[in-house]
Amino acid sequence: MFKIFGRKNKKEEAKLFYNTDMHCHIMPGVDHGSQSVEDSLAMLHAEMDMGISRVILTPHVTAETFENTPESLAQGFATLKQAVENEGLDIELHYSAEYRIDEYWTDQYAKGAVVPMPGKYLLLENSFVQELISIDDMMFDLMSSGYKPILAHPERYSYYYQRHSRYEKLHNAGVKFQINILSLAGYFGGMARENAMWLLEHNLVDMLGSDMHSMDHADIIRRYINSKEWNKLLPRLQGRIINDIIK
Repeated sequence: MFKIFGRKNKKEEAKLFYNTDMHCHIMPGVDHGSQSVEDSLAMLHAEMDMGISRVILTPHVTAETFENTPESLAQGFATLKQAVENEGLDIELHYSAEYRIDEYWTDQYAKGAVVPMPGKYLLLENSFVQELISIDDMMFDLMSSGYKPILAHPERYSYYYQRHSRYEKLHNAGVKFQINILSLAGYFGGMARENAMWLLEHNLVDMLGSDMHSMDHADIIRRYINSKEWNKLLPRLQGRIINDIIK
């Protein structure tokens, strides 16, 4: 269970040291994140309060549960972009997806039906049950095709907890690693937090993401970045996190 962190007065609240959130579930009605435009706008306001001025929306694309397509993502993006313009929010939006590596991903990739981030970055989510046997070959193929793969929240895959050498092999091969601020806050449990810290200590973290699905997540992140613990981590993070180079 996540920890409870004290908040400072509103005027003293901390800001993140980067401007781009590259992993969130704020697009309305396309996965189990935001369920309405109103939810999405509230989360974008929270992002801005924490110093974020640029958001790359990454809805789930997963077999059976969220079989989104480039068309469904474009529609969800258009709806949110219009709402943001109507609201007068000064925030830059892009969209891509968090692609679960499964049979649906394999089919969509073969068709060329994927939506990369700016700069051809792709956010990929491993199975939570076991590592894909051919993941090394798949990542090599992606990079050979000009894509820049990012492994979403590697700290959460329990099958790596006793196999840290796999982290090193994937990262050394060119795969970028993105960890969740929620993991650092303890939201996903002690092992995920411990693993995130190990990745930080071994210089294997390239990007941070909110992985925000709700205002509850936003509130946890906001409390955490106002904590003493976050302030102690900042020297390890600043100068290493490359969220803002995704262009």
